[in-house]
Order: sequence, then C-alpha cells, then structure tokens
Amino acid sequence: MGIIVFGSINMDLVATAPRLPVGGETLLGEDFFQVSGGKGANQAVALARLGIPTQMVGRVGADNFGVELLKNLQASGVQTNNVFVDETVSSGVAIITVSQAGENQIVVIPGANGRVNQEDVQRLSSLLPEATALLLQLEIPIPAVVAAAKAARSANIKVILDPAPAQSNLPAEVYPLIDIITPNEVEAGQLVGFAVDGEETAAKAGEILLQRGVKCAIVKLGAKGVFCATAQENFLVPAFPVHVVDTVAAGDAFNGALAAALFQKISLHQAVIWGAAAGALAATKPGAQTSLPNKLTFDAFLQEKVTSYPPNHT
Repeated sequence: MGIIVFGSINMDLVATAPRLPVGGETLLGEDFFQVSGGKGANQAVALARLGIPTQMVGRVGADNFGVELLKNLQASGVQTNNVFVDETVSSGVAIITVSQAGENQIVVIPGANGRVNQEDVQRLSSLLPEATALLLQLEIPIPAVVAAAKAARSANIKVILDPAPAQSNLPAEVYPLIDIITPNEVEAGQLVGFAVDGEETAAKAGEILLQRGVKCAIVKLGAKGVFCATAQENFLVPAFPVHVVDTVAAGDAFNGALAAALFQKISLHQAVIWGAAAGALAATKPGAQTSLPNKLTFDAFLQEKVTSYPPNHT
C-alpha cells in the first residue's frame, strides 16, 4: 500500500545574475546550477523522504535529463517503474533566471510532460487497488488530470489536487472528484474570481470550493498560515516562523507532508500542521527537491516546535 503521484517531472536550469536582462540584452551571470524539479516529482520526493511508499507516474524524454531525473527520484526512494520514457520528445525543462533581489524569469518547456495522456492514466489505474491516495497537479494536460481523478474516484481512492500553476477555467466536473484541494492565495483567487489575501477571504473561497463539490479546501496563505474548510469545521493553522531563503517547492513539501500524515491515519487538523511544518522547512533552503526535508529533520522540527504551537480553531 502506498501513495501515487501523477504529474510533471522537470529539470530546472537556474542562472543567477545581478538583475534580470531586458529584451535583446546579453548579461553576464554569476552562477549556474541544475536541479530536479516539476511539481509532480517534487511531491513524490517529499512523500518518499518522509518514509511513505511512493509511486511516480508520468513521462520523461529519452535524453540525459530523463536519465538523471529518474536517478534522482530513485535516490529519494520513489518507485519509477511507471514513468514512461518517451523517445519522441525532450524531457520537461524550466529555464530560470534569478536576480540578486530574488525576482525571477521562468520559461517552461513541457516536453514529455505535455504528452501525458490516456495511456499514462491506464498505467496509473493498474496501481490504484494498492494505493490509499492520489496526488495531482496541473503541469500535465488537464484531460489527463480529469481522467486520473475519475479513475481514483471509481477505485474509492482519496484525491488531493494542488491546482498549480493557477487556472481560472478548471472544468466544473473536476471539483466533485476531489477530496482535498490545496491552492495558495494566488491560485485560490484564480479559482474563485476574487483576491484571496487573508483568513476572511480564504474562508469565502473555501465556502465556494465546497459548494462546487470539493470535500475539503485548504488555502495556503504564506506567512499568514493555512486556512482549512470542510463541511464540519473551519480552522486556521498559524505559519511556523522561519528564515525564508527560497519558497520554491514549499507548496509541494506541504502537499507531501499533508498526504504523509493522512496515510498514517493522523487527523486532518494535525495533517495541516505537518504540511505547514514541511513547507516552512523547505523555505529555509534553496532549490526544489534539494530543499525538501527528510524524516529525521522533519520529526526534530515538529518535536521542537509543536509543543509550543497552539493552533487556532474557529
């Protein structure tokens, strides 16, 4: 038994420079590194590092990046035998320029991620009888996401959707298939059509998402905490105060730890605290998968922080 992640697998190529270049300008940069990313792969690594049996389903290209992406997933303990190597296209790549001020420019080439289709959903479906949850994001084609959610619902498997990148036109049929949706402020605003910037607007957004058929809406509010709404209760979990270095993959860390807690039959309230803790830890380190905490670090952080951490109920 374990958790399945169905989604994107990318190589991030990151250049740092004093500032972002303007059109037509060649700018001398400072540093370059490449790091495995993609929201799907990040969430799979987040789960596996917390000791949860995790299967990744998706696609990479038949190139050097594809080989490295699979190796990195396996090194974190993710099972990759259901990642298809597509010989017709490159692996997904994100080309990122970061300025000293922390601003960035990103060009994403979906590559193999953009080819994810019904064949991949069929491979996913064969794993569902052994699974307890399915994690989804929106960096692969929406029809594949919808088909995967339907397959999971038919198999009575919990569906957790991270609606990122932000979409304003998510198909209405998706919402009733979702057990837990986890937008950040921007994504929640895109989904409901008004700005979400704190507890009050998050509560309104949560109410709308529940009306659309979602069983639980969790809105990540950054430094303001995490707001959770279900038919039974609403509550706010405060953010853990940490020194933020880089918020890349903090949302993926949140989803991984949330799912890890639920896998271990921990209450929803405690699971949201786990998510907030993992997201905070990821924000203290640069990079995507390089910032995701392992079980030892995570458990120590929880033990230190949660005793003096009274969550607010409303």
